[in-house]
Amino acid sequence: MKQIIPILSGAVLLFASCKNNTDTSSYFDKSGMDTSIHPGDNFFMYANGTWIKNSVIPDDQSGWGSFYTLYDENLKKMRSILDEVSAKTDHKPGSAAQKVGDFYASGMDTAAIEKAGYEPLKPMLAKIDAVKDYKALINLLAASYQEGDGDLIGIYIGADERNSSKNILSLYQTGLSLPEKDYYTKTDSTTVIQRQKFLEHITNYFVLTGVTKEVASQQAAAILKLETEIAKSHLAPVELRDPIRNYNKMSVTDLEKIAPNIGWSNALQLMGIKTDSVNVSQPAYYKALSALLASQPIDVWKSKVRYDYIASNASLLSKAFVDERFSFNKLFSGTKVQEERWKKMVSRTDDGLKDLLGQLFVEKYFPADAKKRMDELVNNLQTAFSKRINALDWMSDTTKQRAQEKLSAFMKKIGYPDKWKSYDDVTITRTGFYDNMRSIAKHDYKESIAKIGKAVDKTEWQMTAPTVNAYYNPTFNEIVFPAGILQFPFFELKADDAINYGAIGMVIGHEMTHGFDDQGRQYDAVGNLTDWWTKTDGEKFNAKAKGVVEQYNAYTVLDSLHVNGALTLGENLADIGGLAIAYDAFKMTKQGQGNEKIDGFTPDQRFFLGYAQVWRLVDRPESLRTRITTDPHSPEEFRVNGPLANFEPFYKAFGVTEKNKLFRTPDQRARIW
Repeated sequence: MKQIIPILSGAVLLFASCKNNTDTSSYFDKSGMDTSIHPGDNFFMYANGTWIKNSVIPDDQSGWGSFYTLYDENLKKMRSILDEVSAKTDHKPGSAAQKVGDFYASGMDTAAIEKAGYEPLKPMLAKIDAVKDYKALINLLAASYQEGDGDLIGIYIGADERNSSKNILSLYQTGLSLPEKDYYTKTDSTTVIQRQKFLEHITNYFVLTGVTKEVASQQAAAILKLETEIAKSHLAPVELRDPIRNYNKMSVTDLEKIAPNIGWSNALQLMGIKTDSVNVSQPAYYKALSALLASQPIDVWKSKVRYDYIASNASLLSKAFVDERFSFNKLFSGTKVQEERWKKMVSRTDDGLKDLLGQLFVEKYFPADAKKRMDELVNNLQTAFSKRINALDWMSDTTKQRAQEKLSAFMKKIGYPDKWKSYDDVTITRTGFYDNMRSIAKHDYKESIAKIGKAVDKTEWQMTAPTVNAYYNPTFNEIVFPAGILQFPFFELKADDAINYGAIGMVIGHEMTHGFDDQGRQYDAVGNLTDWWTKTDGEKFNAKAKGVVEQYNAYTVLDSLHVNGALTLGENLADIGGLAIAYDAFKMTKQGQGNEKIDGFTPDQRFFLGYAQVWRLVDRPESLRTRITTDPHSPEEFRVNGPLANFEPFYKAFGVTEKNKLFRTPDQRARIW
């Protein structure tokens, strides 16, 4: 699956919405501070403590804070566009306005959706019921990919990591309904309850489609048992972070040998895919799938596929299905009520029609001055990083030279794509919401498989323009900052340099550092997975990274639950490096070289306060528990305190000594980039 590395997990933003009450007159909210806490004991709470204590997470949210605030503002902006274009019915057929307007209108027509019930699913459910053996099941599922569906075979088409100029078909592990493999075997009370609720959830879906409760319960138990077997073949989240372990290119002939019961040549033909080679990211899954297809009763497989099909489409159906989906998902998010329909449809329009809505958003809300200022910030950060590489005392000149080559080769994308996609083959009407979603899914699949074996188009974006996030893509060696994140509190044209460099500057530095974290450093300047380090330098890096793992392992969340230092290593390295690079770039500015105070704070202090303000977030316990097991990002408190505990300029700015809780002796402090 595509390995892009965002600044924030998508799960955090999935439920995002809140009102921004921050006073932007000085671009730092002093009223949210808790000055009873020494900054050297817990800087996150010093900068944000009063806000944290007074914050109330809205019932329809899994958390609340800076990212949520901006996400909500962008939802409102997109809604204003969609309300305007959907109110008109005389747009030029096929235009961006017609498609996004009619799509939004179709999704807001809840009466029509309610009337349809689960009627749109009946044809496929009937086909599943008619299956007689596993070979017929695989054929059915393979053919359904071209209809925008598909199951059991996880596919992604993107750059070949060993030959990044050419696209390749990659297969990844799938087949599980719970967040990751350990949810099937953990014995703590929370996970046991979640598995029981999963059984009830499957049962409820089946009952909604006409199955008796008794039979549905039996089928649910069989599905859980089957998925527990599938889970044994899965790699854990930490193991999925190893790019070499997850690169296993082979011929289709060899794939037939390791997973013969799938019938790959026939399956790929039914999927509309022509290729003689494939990267099997997690071969163990496909070996297990092949064996389980033959060893498990076909009726169990049919129940599993039936559930998967209902679950993947439930959000598009009538209220009963939508409510059941929410009832189960809230176990992992903690949200108490569902989002309003308009929010769901704005997000779905952004996710589905991407560039069509994105170009309307940029035209109305992204000023040219913002792009120009971001270009300047990115270039300054790149200069600062280059100087830091030259100054490293642990790296050889040979590896430094190659690191500089990679840094100078960064592709920088800011705001929005240079060219917009057209979606000419997508048919959108005002009266067919489910059919609209099918048309988009078919387009996405057709567009994707057409890339196999072709040259990589490095102008493509992996996020939409309104997205509140940023990412580094190792096979493109690119850093990407959508227009959506280039707003307060991350970026503000009128703010002083201290605030901007502490906020968006750190985000820029974070994404740059991803090119040199424990994963990114394994890709060269053109995006190929290859070792460009001397053996000694690689060993030194790993030793330093081990110290970061140990540092974050010691952080406690929710009583006895700890941060997983190995899972979060890449993000923690990027946070540590991003902070340092942003600070160095800030010190290149006039304000950074001066001492003039604003609101009683020195330039350096404002830099660190701007940094902490970006991570002003609170999570529900359920959401935090899920994040700890699946999210490669540390909780926000440690995204602030962790990097600062390693950073000498922070110690000087706030008088941190060995008496303070964040203090780490010089030999303990992580100094990598």
